[in-house]
Amino acid sequence: MKKWFSVMILVMMVFSLAACGQSNNEKSSEGKKEQKTEQVFKIGAIPDQNAADLQKGMDAVAKYLNEKTGLKVEFVPSVDYAALVTGFQRGEISMAWFGGLTSVQARNLVPEAKSIVQRPRDAEFQSVFITQPNSGISSLKDLKGKSFTFGSESSTSGHLMPRYFLSEAGIDPNKDFNGNPNFSGSHDTTYKLIESGSFQAGALNISVWEAAVKEGKVDTNKVKVFYTTPPYYDYNWTINKEIDKKFGKGTEQKIKDALLSFNGEPKEIADLFQTDKFVETKNDNYSKIEKVAKELKIIK
Repeated sequence: MKKWFSVMILVMMVFSLAACGQSNNEKSSEGKKEQKTEQVFKIGAIPDQNAADLQKGMDAVAKYLNEKTGLKVEFVPSVDYAALVTGFQRGEISMAWFGGLTSVQARNLVPEAKSIVQRPRDAEFQSVFITQPNSGISSLKDLKGKSFTFGSESSTSGHLMPRYFLSEAGIDPNKDFNGNPNFSGSHDTTYKLIESGSFQAGALNISVWEAAVKEGKVDTNKVKVFYTTPPYYDYNWTINKEIDKKFGKGTEQKIKDALLSFNGEPKEIADLFQTDKFVETKNDNYSKIEKVAKELKIIK
C-alpha cells in the first residue's frame, strides 16, 4: 500500500510538471504572437520646420496609414536631418519624408530602399532667396559682401540647390559673403533671421515661405523674395528595405496605395504637406540632386 501510494504521488508530479511545461510553452507562444502583432511601422520626417506643426501633421499621417493598412504606425521625431538618415540606415525608421538630398544619402546607405511617392509640386520644386526691402539686393550677384544664411546643411531646398544656383551666378559662398554662411537649421528659422535683421539674405523652401505668408507668420513689410530658382526634384517618401519580410507580404504596396489614395483629408496632412494628393516617383528622378551634391562635394 505504501509502495502504491508512492507511485501515485510520482505519477501526479510527472503530470503536474508536464502541465506546467505546456502552460509555459503556451505563454511563450502567446508572447511571440503578441510581439508580432505589436510590431510598429515607424515613420520619420526631416525636421525642416516648426516642431509642433510637424508633430501634428505626422501624427495624422500615422493615424491615416493605420486606418488604411491595419498596421500600428508611429511617428518618431528626429533632432536633425543626419539623425533621421542614421535611423533609416539602422532600420529603426521604416519610411521617411526626406528632401531630395537626404533621400539620396539614405539610399546610398541602404541601396535597396525606394523613393516611392511625392507631391505633384516636388517634380518641379523651387527655392526662394529672401532679403529685407531696403537691403539693396535684387539679384544673386548683389549678395557679394552681404551676410547670408542657408537652412540646414543637409537641406536640398535650403542649402544644396541654393548653393548650386549661387555658383552658377558666380558666387562662392565660402569666399564672397560677409563672413561664413550661417546654417539656421530650418526654413522657418531662416525667414525669422532675415525678418529680425540678423542676416541680410537667405534661402529657403518655397512651400514653407508661401505657407508663412498665407498664415501671417512672416512680416512681408520686413522680408521680400528677390529670386526664385529654376525647378528641380525634391521631397519624397522613401521606404526602407525588406518591409514585406518584416511586416508581411504586400505591406510595401499597401503603404504606397494608402499614400496615393490621399485626397486632401484629414486636413492636418493637407496643411503640413500643402497638397491634396501624392503621386508616384522613383529613385532615378533624384539623379540630378546626387550629381549636384557630388559636384559641390556635399556627398562623395
